[in-house]
Amino acid sequence: MSFDFSGIWIPLITPLQADDEGVDHTALTRLVQQYRSSGIRGFASLSTTGEASLLCAEEQDAVLATTLAAAQGLPVIAGLTASTFKQACERMHQLNRYEIAGIMLSSPSYIRPSQQGLVEYFSRLADISEKPLVIYEIPYRTGISLELSSLLTLARHPNIQAIKDCAGSLAITQALIIDGHLQVLAGEDFNIFNTLCMGGHGAIAAATHIRPDLYVTMMQAIQAGQLAKAQQIFASVSPLIQQLFAEPNPAPLKGLLAQQGQIANQLRFPLLPASTGLVEQLGHLAEQLDISYL
Repeated sequence: MSFDFSGIWIPLITPLQADDEGVDHTALTRLVQQYRSSGIRGFASLSTTGEASLLCAEEQDAVLATTLAAAQGLPVIAGLTASTFKQACERMHQLNRYEIAGIMLSSPSYIRPSQQGLVEYFSRLADISEKPLVIYEIPYRTGISLELSSLLTLARHPNIQAIKDCAGSLAITQALIIDGHLQVLAGEDFNIFNTLCMGGHGAIAAATHIRPDLYVTMMQAIQAGQLAKAQQIFASVSPLIQQLFAEPNPAPLKGLLAQQGQIANQLRFPLLPASTGLVEQLGHLAEQLDISYL
């Protein structure tokens, strides 16, 4: 079993109804339909940006079902959220039932196991998964980093095929690209350009909610050797990327999408809405993203 994960993926937010009375499936469907024709590779559902850890199991299943229905065949990766290995196994079996392209899996949070423990954790879950795995390497959330030697070992597992790289180490990113066994997808938005220029395979990045076509065009330009064009595109989106993470994700992004009339500006507590000033600044930056002259 294999899948080509290359390209630009949107890690979908989860629209919530006002006063957090549940998921707004109408808004979620509308967003997926809107993004479907932008040239993206697909969607990552139940991600960090989607507040997955704050959704109950029933809500997670409903979000995934809505996303799959609205995607109409465009690939969907599902994030796996679990507190223990037993829970992770149970959730893996549940996700196996869905027609998804892959499962995105991070290291267990708070536990800080040894490197061998991490290798066995991913390997055992990959053994029972009926879908290809995408390692979600995000140590500033999990509290533990996968060392390069561990990543290279995991890359040899036939069912571990890609990595969402949020580790922030260009040396590790480059080593994984050179090794060639994993498809390397930028997970830190500011590293999209660097990762693609080094030969990375794409990105799963929150900022791609806003003008995803620009990121698709940038990747195509890099692949075509049109570096100046790609640099110009990335320079145009960089101020917006910076401000989208000025406050905890996905609050700024949800604030901007709410300003655009796409969703209600609602997050699940203890996440709070972004400040009014930041949302206004984001609105001005988004309006300036007109590079049709390229």
